[in-house]
Amino acid sequence: MLKKFKDNLQKGQNVLGPFMKTSDPAFVEIAGHAGFDFAILDMEHGPIDIIMLQNLIRAAQCSNIFPVVRVQDASEISINKALDVGAMGIQVPQIKSAQQANEVIKAARFSPDGNRGVCRFVRSANYSAKDKFEFFKEANENLLILQLEGTEAIENLEEILEVKGIDIIFIGPYDLSQSLGVPGQVNHPEVHMKMKYIIEKARGKEIVVGTFVDNMENAKLWKGLGVQYISYSVDVGLFYQYCNDIVEKYKK
Repeated sequence: MLKKFKDNLQKGQNVLGPFMKTSDPAFVEIAGHAGFDFAILDMEHGPIDIIMLQNLIRAAQCSNIFPVVRVQDASEISINKALDVGAMGIQVPQIKSAQQANEVIKAARFSPDGNRGVCRFVRSANYSAKDKFEFFKEANENLLILQLEGTEAIENLEEILEVKGIDIIFIGPYDLSQSLGVPGQVNHPEVHMKMKYIIEKARGKEIVVGTFVDNMENAKLWKGLGVQYISYSVDVGLFYQYCNDIVEKYKK
């Protein structure tokens, strides 16, 4: 699953998936059966704990949807725990500098590429059933996604993009809009200008770009501008929207 997902990105293909804030594995399975390419299991803004997380990852693997975990922060322990229970992609919020980016890479990789804490008695190593050397090698291929969400990150963008090992640069439009003084206005001209700047610079370094959208118009806009990794809305928001549409149509 990991190799196929990374190969598709390297071939220039687009991938689509929602953020998942519920703790019910059924929602993840449904997203997979619906045809989404990936699901972002959200530990930053969702109620998911580490026990829930491993069951959500199992659900993703059962329904052939690529499991990305947005960790709660850039700490080594947060990154390591998510990888230990089987995350194939790690999405790290609030990256502001090249130093932070380097620290994330090192926390997510085993030696010689990093200094991730070593334990082979974990789910991602089949609880020690997998050959340890095979495990160490495969683990260093996991997808690494760094979220750039504010003006400080943009000021340091060129240095961040020089960090080796980044697979995807993810633009957080809502936090970006807040940092630009127009909170929530994700279609504000200043927000679009900064997003286009990041896209241009990242693609110039052959780094895949991702972003979040909550409507199809914006999804098509950013896809047309070269964004390959599109996070489309949130499971709870999609469920609410569909329920609300039914209620409104019924009332008419």
